[in-house]
Amino acid sequence: MSENLVSLRDVEVSFTSGSFKKTEKKVLKGVSFDIKPGEILGLAGESGSGKSTIAKAILKMVDIKAGSMERNTNHPQMIFQDPYGSLNPAYSISWIMQEPLRMSTKLSAAQRREKVALMLNEVGLDESYMERKPGELSGGQRQRICIGTALMREPKLLIADEPVSALDVTVASQVLALLKRLHEEKHIAILFISHDLRTMYNFCDRIMILRDGRIIEEGVPKEMYKNPKEEYTRLLLKSAGI
Repeated sequence: MSENLVSLRDVEVSFTSGSFKKTEKKVLKGVSFDIKPGEILGLAGESGSGKSTIAKAILKMVDIKAGSMERNTNHPQMIFQDPYGSLNPAYSISWIMQEPLRMSTKLSAAQRREKVALMLNEVGLDESYMERKPGELSGGQRQRICIGTALMREPKLLIADEPVSALDVTVASQVLALLKRLHEEKHIAILFISHDLRTMYNFCDRIMILRDGRIIEEGVPKEMYKNPKEEYTRLLLKSAGI
């Protein structure tokens, strides 16, 4: 068994569209990479490059047409771009955060509530948020709830798909600081998906550049940003003001 949490080798994913005349579009084209325990791996690229499809492939939400994936971790969890859209507005924060425990454990209601209270503290909130609903929270608070909910099953891997792009700069930096702290305290690996190369520089251990369904460059930020090998990477860096 590999020591990596996730290993993809020559993975291809295609989607079919059309009611009468079926057309197939290949979204991922021979993608290969590893996610190591406890690392933050950045995945950068323009909209439509296949970033979210890679996340769905790891979560087994789409079928892999060719290639292989080895996943040596159970229950990797997703943190989405829109913290409001990913929280059910009809339920309390306590109910939402208990849901992963209801699905996977035999803990009593009191035990689940106790774990929720502890997790709220870990993400920088307090027990007063338990009976609130998502609509009563700010965007940053909702994203903290999403992060806390994702951590309830103690995953070894978080997939963060543009987790701060819907937040203002100050709140985004606070959420990134929270993710970094949780990563260090819990030794969680994070696949950090973003188009923001400036943010990724100080946040990620390694960065991959995805273009048109292919990984065209990979490396540590300091080296890649100083001496990019691909012209496309240079253009992305330039557009980010780097």
